Amino acid sequence: MARQIKIFDTTLRDGEQVPGAKLGLKEKLEVARQLKALKVDYIEAGFSASSLGDFKAVEAIAKEVGRGDNPPVITSLARAVKSDIDAVYNSIKHAERPLIHIVLGASNVHVEKKFNKSKEEILEMGVEAVKYAKTLLPDVQYSTEDASRADFEYLWRTIEAVVKAGATIINIPDTVGYAIPEEFGNLISRINYRLRNLNPDVILSVHCHNDLGLATSNTLAAVKNGADKVECTINGIGERAGNAALEEIVMAIKSRADYFDAYTNIVTRELKKTSRLVSNLMGLDVQVNKAIVGDNAFAHSSGIHQDGLLKSRDVYEIIRPQDVGVEEMELVLTARSGKHALRNVVQELGCTITDEEAFARLHERFLELADRQKEVYHHHVYQLLKECGLVNGSLKGNGGFTPYEIVSFQVISNDIFPTASVKIKKGEETYVQSANGDGPVDAIYSAIKNVVGLDIKLLEYKVNSISQGKEALGRASIRIEHEGKIYSARAIDTDIIKASAVAYINGINKILLDNVAGGNDQ
Repeated sequence: MARQIKIFDTTLRDGEQVPGAKLGLKEKLEVARQLKALKVDYIEAGFSASSLGDFKAVEAIAKEVGRGDNPPVITSLARAVKSDIDAVYNSIKHAERPLIHIVLGASNVHVEKKFNKSKEEILEMGVEAVKYAKTLLPDVQYSTEDASRADFEYLWRTIEAVVKAGATIINIPDTVGYAIPEEFGNLISRINYRLRNLNPDVILSVHCHNDLGLATSNTLAAVKNGADKVECTINGIGERAGNAALEEIVMAIKSRADYFDAYTNIVTRELKKTSRLVSNLMGLDVQVNKAIVGDNAFAHSSGIHQDGLLKSRDVYEIIRPQDVGVEEMELVLTARSGKHALRNVVQELGCTITDEEAFARLHERFLELADRQKEVYHHHVYQLLKECGLVNGSLKGNGGFTPYEIVSFQVISNDIFPTASVKIKKGEETYVQSANGDGPVDAIYSAIKNVVGLDIKLLEYKVNSISQGKEALGRASIRIEHEGKIYSARAIDTDIIKASAVAYINGINKILLDNVAGGNDQ
């Protein structure tokens, strides 16, 4: 029978320890609500003893998110001292399922250099801390900090002692990301065997850091070897190189359930939404090629890949984008794209080309354009079709699709009255509009909305540098909503304002394409 692997999210504690990522009470509550929607089993809401602000945030999360329908366990970190344990208890006691989490070093490095005490003194500190915590709450987790570098027999003596003192969860941290998967798996297997004989009701947990890029691998090795609970963060954020990424662990277990013989209760459709929320609130960009939640995780530009995907999605995708909350697979047209991908876009535009010589000429023009500007968008393909004489008389349904394209623009950026003017073309029609906004990008988006007349809500806007030098390229990515449906689009240009405007236009063109496909010409 498959085991349930419990997910302990420490985004609001370990994740928030990233320099510059400090959240206020309102933001912490927002993240905690989303973690509850994601159905994590545990939320480590902060470090209550560190400050009054952290205490109040943990308390607020315990009172709101920790109650109601099927709430997660709410916990906070404490050092093995009475004052810390009291702070944790008083901040989480309002939750329906509170847990006190105690951490104390177990390796020689921590015992001798961090605490300057003997091993026996540290062991006794841990036992006394657990005994005191048990007078306050029935559920206590004990983390043997730096366990992956600890002497095994001392580590086990510590575990045995704190379990006898009342600890209900034993957590084995790879605190500095030192472990190797096979080695860490063996460590967990040995502890699991002894712990099951000592007290089978105690939960075995792991917490892995990513200093060598192995946090997810080590965590999965632990799962395979008996760990029933894993500690992780959204987007893998955390101290130094971060923690094991929740989304990677969850999707690995789901995708390879045959190997792990396990499952989680995570609502995977909420993963992308949770990732974006944490990224936006903490100001920490997710790398574009990040597994599961990166912008390019389901984007394909290689002609070989695009050809295979258009024939069958499972040729190059082992996860459906929709399963993790991504709206759609993206085929990015570049000079590496093959004829199959170009033909697919031509068909999306409502154009049928039966003359292979004509299509070959179109493909040649497409490659010339792609070499010049890196990425090619739908309105570029439409223009190429017109230049090759392939549009007239060959469009499908309700007059087909005619995209908007930016002809020129002007922005005035200041802190008083930012304004923008745009000239936009749609077929033979040209439109000019001006607008003001909170900044130059907001102003140009307002001007574009005035032209297209669609009720659009901007959900997300990001701009990143993707090259260096005098002709550095900026990539703008957006998510917009129209009539309840979300559309993602992007654009690349040396001018980030232009890239932002073109990304917005690309999103609008996607809406128009959708309307044509549904029989609504605009």
